[in-house]
Amino acid sequence: MIAFPARYRAQVLFSTTQRGGMSTILDSPRPRINHSMLLQHIGRPVCFVGRVEKVNPNGKSFTVADGESRTVTVELNNPHNEELGGIVEVVGTVSNKGLIMATTFSILQEAKGVPFDLELYNEAVKIVRDFPQHYPFQVAASG
Repeated sequence: MIAFPARYRAQVLFSTTQRGGMSTILDSPRPRINHSMLLQHIGRPVCFVGRVEKVNPNGKSFTVADGESRTVTVELNNPHNEELGGIVEVVGTVSNKGLIMATTFSILQEAKGVPFDLELYNEAVKIVRDFPQHYPFQVAASG
């Protein structure tokens, strides 16, 4: 998987995963994707990293922009009542409408004076997709 540098610390803020002997989305491999890859992953678990652009006042959804400034809506099972902003990593399933139904999300804490380079991250995601023979950990898209 693509690892974040140690200077970025993830803080899990929201999780709807229930364990108790059942397999969850967090137990299976999930590809890192950007907006252009959404429709190739309908019904599958994914990981999406982007900058929070807008939060719905009801707390049930927010919009995230990837490294190409293309946005995707993230839907939550339960309202999130705390402040949300910056770079987030969302793990969830892509719906047939192209939304991400979040299982969990984390805010990536940026080190002082070192902003997260979302454009560079986006390029890394595309390289992993374009050269799967060099990145065998990537989940192969079927269909």
